[in-house]
Amino acid sequence: MEKILMLTEPERVMKFSDPADILPACELIWGGSDEEDDALLSRARDALCIQADAMRPVSARLISGMPDLRLIQSEGVGYDCIDTAAAASRGVPVCNTAGTNAGAVAEAAVLLMLAALRRLTEGDAAVRAARQAQARHLFIQSGLRELGECRVGLVGLGAIGAQTAVRLRPFGCELYYYSRTRRALETEQAAGVSYLPFEELLSVCDIVSLHLPANERTYRMMNRETFEKMKPGSIFINTARGSLVDQEALAEAIISGRVAGAGLDTLDPEPVRPDNPLLRLPEEFGRKLTFMPHVAGTTAATFRKQQRLCRDNIKAALAGERPVNIVAGG
Repeated sequence: MEKILMLTEPERVMKFSDPADILPACELIWGGSDEEDDALLSRARDALCIQADAMRPVSARLISGMPDLRLIQSEGVGYDCIDTAAAASRGVPVCNTAGTNAGAVAEAAVLLMLAALRRLTEGDAAVRAARQAQARHLFIQSGLRELGECRVGLVGLGAIGAQTAVRLRPFGCELYYYSRTRRALETEQAAGVSYLPFEELLSVCDIVSLHLPANERTYRMMNRETFEKMKPGSIFINTARGSLVDQEALAEAIISGRVAGAGLDTLDPEPVRPDNPLLRLPEEFGRKLTFMPHVAGTTAATFRKQQRLCRDNIKAALAGERPVNIVAGG
């Protein structure tokens, strides 16, 4: 019986998969979240495929120790926890589930934009502390902004960035984007966006939203220098990866007022630690942040699509066929 190493949660796989499609002819070997590579190899050295939670490391040691490996499948869009160089050296394709969570993450990005503009976290805390009248007076005096009057800059126009643009258009926003490679005019027109160089986008947009993968080029791309180039009083949104942001620099930008509010689905490292600079801000600045626990793309619909794609790719690899969404190796 062919073996599949499952570095993910069995409850999630079973809940969001069609029961008739959970590879009944294969032996699924479930690996614990903190199980050492040697222990995994003792049970799954001869496995043909790995399916891994997007946040679960897949090391070079594990990859090199599985001589019959044909596929490493990330359950999510991210694959930065997989040693892609080790996979490439073996000719093992690494695949992700790009596109499956685009709509869900786009919805969350818009949610965080609205929360930051309407100062949702601050208002919620005020009402819970029986300070509704004071907060209402403060908000009226300072002037809450509407999303439709904002220039929104999307950094990245992949599937998620494009879906975010689609959801923003009905609000009446001016939409701009930046990517290393400018998209075709038809793509820009379909998304309703205009291209701007990165630094210009930072300087003119009221909201800057990240939609890029985590890699060497994007690591800490938002730092002291880039935050200083943002329009004063702007909103910063990150539903991509925490590693794209220097969190000390973001904390400083919030304290200085350069960033008036931020909506963050992801931090670095994760799980978040108590000493994270964004969690240590004084209350008056901390309430300018709205956090989500890295669940922007984790809807039931997304999980069903992801599990279906994982199954199809594993079946393809077992049949000697080429899987889809290859991001490295292969």
